[in-house]
Amino acid sequence: MTAEPHSAGKGNEAAVPLTDEDRIGLYRTMATVREFEEQVQRSYLEGLVHGTTHLCNGQEAVSAGVARALRDDDYVSYTYRGHGHCLARGMDLEAAFAELFGRESGVCGGLGGSMHLTDIGRGLIGAFGIVGAGLPVAVGAGLSAQLDGREQVSVCFFGDGATNIGAFHEAMNLAQVWNLPVIFVCENNLYGEFSHIRHTTPYEDLVIRAAGYAMASVSVDGNDVEAVYNAAAPAIARARGGGGPTFLECKTYRHRGHSRTDPAKYRDAAEVEAWMKRDPLILYRAELALAGLIDEAEADRIVLEARSAAKAAAERAAAAPWPSLTQDFMAKTFA
Repeated sequence: MTAEPHSAGKGNEAAVPLTDEDRIGLYRTMATVREFEEQVQRSYLEGLVHGTTHLCNGQEAVSAGVARALRDDDYVSYTYRGHGHCLARGMDLEAAFAELFGRESGVCGGLGGSMHLTDIGRGLIGAFGIVGAGLPVAVGAGLSAQLDGREQVSVCFFGDGATNIGAFHEAMNLAQVWNLPVIFVCENNLYGEFSHIRHTTPYEDLVIRAAGYAMASVSVDGNDVEAVYNAAAPAIARARGGGGPTFLECKTYRHRGHSRTDPAKYRDAAEVEAWMKRDPLILYRAELALAGLIDEAEADRIVLEARSAAKAAAERAAAAPWPSLTQDFMAKTFA
């Protein structure tokens, strides 16, 4: 379901057309996220990742497509399944792995771990382990940008389960009432932890939620990276120009269980198989090949380069020192 925006805004609302280089770059970003997550899986099994971790395999098109439409100074908040959002914003691979491994060279000094990757310098203002906790923070960031006249946009990523909690509705209501530059990006992967959406929500098209707040909204195929970009870019431009918030629903699917301890046996095998055939990397690789922008050898090379970079970054991170009791975490984080 797609709803027309309720406010026009002041800026150019058309998505800037992607160049051939941009399109190949989107594939490279998705490959980087996928290979990072695959390396995280291997590292977890090797005992390098302490605690649990939540992988975003299958949802790479959402983070890559939205990130492509953002400015470097925009704000981004996200969930514990946020590795992809961080990498799409340019987070250093080694620093990300070091954080997952609890090492001093991690982006948060090794004190945040997998669920709390944060990099203020890249506008990554917080990963939240509590479902929906990032929503009011994103609204606050949008309010600060509006009050200071900085023309920044605040983007909040969250899952379908978060649309059922109070903070979601409060954030949506306030953002619309105050006309804030906030983009609400719902990664609807059909499952809130172990529960299918039909067991928790009266409908699967979550874009309907926005109608209750007279908010501009759009629902897209979250496995189509260009569809995500083409929806996000106008919404971001409209918000930047004073046109207010947008609710963007991206329908996607996580390939693995909720966390590393979840075998995901509650999912129907036919459902999993159908979504696996719609792997965003496979789909976009075929699209680029059809457009004559990439051949099999080049596509393979991009994936192998991403795999090699992830492996090397993980090895360097694993050799980094542990945090010390005297480490100045605040100075490192907010330098």
